Amino acid sequence: MSTVRQVVLDTETTGLYANDGHRIVEIGCVEIVNRRLSGRTLHQYLNPERDVEARAQEIHGLSRERLESEPRFADVAQRILDFVAGSEVLIHNAPFDLGFLDAELERIGKCRFADSCDGVLDTLALARSMHPGKRNSLDALCERYGISNAHRTLHGALLDAELLADVFLAMTRGQESLDMLAGEDGGEVGARNAGDEWPPHLRRISASAEELAAHQRLLAAIEAERQAPAVWAQRDGAE
Repeated sequence: MSTVRQVVLDTETTGLYANDGHRIVEIGCVEIVNRRLSGRTLHQYLNPERDVEARAQEIHGLSRERLESEPRFADVAQRILDFVAGSEVLIHNAPFDLGFLDAELERIGKCRFADSCDGVLDTLALARSMHPGKRNSLDALCERYGISNAHRTLHGALLDAELLADVFLAMTRGQESLDMLAGEDGGEVGARNAGDEWPPHLRRISASAEELAAHQRLLAAIEAERQAPAVWAQRDGAE
């Protein structure tokens, strides 16, 4: 199975608009490999070389004085680009972060951020397509998918990237094949054919006669309501 690598990325900034000269003050990245958190992260505070707006400081708690001893973006840019290289990057409200990343990269004569990775997925756009008309902020998605964010008293780039990684995996779990079985090493093995040997590390539990009878009654009720054969019955007949 080929390796699928994704990096969840978040930034904190001095203000809302990169076009007004605002800068990145913190960046956090979390690696996902084959839909599992690998444990690899990248986290860096940055000296923005300018004041932090009061509203922004209320959100992330980072002041200019706190950040003056941190490296400048130019000092760590290549390490960031190396970390995301070869991966799809997942960002919540991607246009915001990309605007800041591209502005920072332009200052030091480097290419646009999206040219340094294998594409960018906006998880906010994805959430809106899956939950139209609902709130799709990171906090709202944490609540919707049962992911605890009680420790999120302030925004933080690495913390938010970690939460978004959990949200993304929960939000896209239905895209995984129902015919896949977990392998012994946590990987996935392909769909089983009728003659395949059952994996020895999995316990096989068969339905009882009573459970099978209840299943048939449920299918009959579905067919009566739809006035058409149940999908499950059609599939059972095809196997």
